[in-house]
Amino acid sequence: MRFATRVNNCADGELLLLSRDGVRGMPMGARWPTLLHAITQWDALMDDAAALSVTLEAGGGDTIDYGGLLAPLPRTWQWLDGSAFANHGALMQKAFNHPPIETDLPLMYQGMSHQFLASHENVALPTEADLIDFEGEFAIVTDDVPMGCSAVDAMDHIRLILLINDWSLRAVAPAEMKTGFGWIQAKPACSAAPIAITPDELGDRWRNGRVCLPLRVAVNGAWFGHPSGEGMDYGFHDLIAHAARTRQLCAGTIIGSGTVSDPDFERVGSTCISERRAIEMITQGKPVTPFLQFGDHVRMTAGTDVSLFGEISQIVTAFRADFDRYESARVSKSVIL
Repeated sequence: MRFATRVNNCADGELLLLSRDGVRGMPMGARWPTLLHAITQWDALMDDAAALSVTLEAGGGDTIDYGGLLAPLPRTWQWLDGSAFANHGALMQKAFNHPPIETDLPLMYQGMSHQFLASHENVALPTEADLIDFEGEFAIVTDDVPMGCSAVDAMDHIRLILLINDWSLRAVAPAEMKTGFGWIQAKPACSAAPIAITPDELGDRWRNGRVCLPLRVAVNGAWFGHPSGEGMDYGFHDLIAHAARTRQLCAGTIIGSGTVSDPDFERVGSTCISERRAIEMITQGKPVTPFLQFGDHVRMTAGTDVSLFGEISQIVTAFRADFDRYESARVSKSVIL
C-alpha cells in the first residue's frame, strides 16, 4: 500500500490511499482521518485500505496534486536517527583524525519530531554561515513496540518506509556535540518524500531490514550521488531492538538509517556534502565542495521508480524574522530574550 497526507485544516492533514502508480488517490475516510491515528490500529487500517484499493486500481479516485501533499507524518511522537552506515563514520574519522568510537552498538540520537517538512516546501534557515548540509536517508515507521523487543521480532513492527532528508548545520554541530547533551540547533526539521509505502511494495528490494535501492541526490540539477540503502551495517530491525532495549516505542515512531553511504564512493558518490568534503580532504588534501547557499536546489529520489516515494525537491531560503536581534543579543549579552 502507498499512503500520503493531504493539506486540510488540521495540522496532521488528511490521510489518502494512493494507487500503485501514484497517480490517483482517495481519502481513507472518517474512520482514518490521519496517518498518526491510523498507525495505532494497523490491521484494521489495512483491511479497509485493501477494500478501497480495488476501486483505485479500477480507475477510481482523483488525480493527486503533489504540491498539496504534506509529509506523510507532518508531526509524530518520536524521531530516532541512527548512523547505520559504518563507511560514513569511517570517512569522517579519517578526514578529521577523530578517534574511533569504541562500541559495537548502533549509533542513534533522538531528534525533533514535531515537524517534518513537505517535499516541495522551501527550507528556511537563519544563515549560510551555519554551513547548510543535507543527508539522504531511508526511514521506517513502527507500530507499538514493546520494551526488550528482539531484532527478529522487530521485523513485524515495521509498518511503513519513508525517504528522508535530514537537514544539518555543520558549523553548529561541533559545539553542541562537545556539551555531551546532543543536538538542538544543529538539527532543524527534516523533510520527507510525500509517499509512505508498506515494505511489500518493495518486493525483493526489501531484504534483511534494508531498502535495497539507490538513493539519488542532485544539487542544482547536477548529480551528487546514488549509493544504495543495502549497505547498512545494522538493519532497521537492529535499530528498533537497540531503541527498545529500555523503553517502549509508541506507534508512529520514525527511525532513520543515517546518511546512506558506500565504500565505492568514487563510482556512486555521496548523499551529504560533509561526506564528500571528507573524501576530498583524504584524496586531495583539502575540501572543495561548498556547503549550500540560499537559492540552492536539492532533489532526492529512490531507485528509478519515482512513484514509490515521490521526490524531495526543495530550495534553501533565508529565514530572517528576529534572527538578527537574536544574534546581536547572543554576541553582546546585552539583551534578555
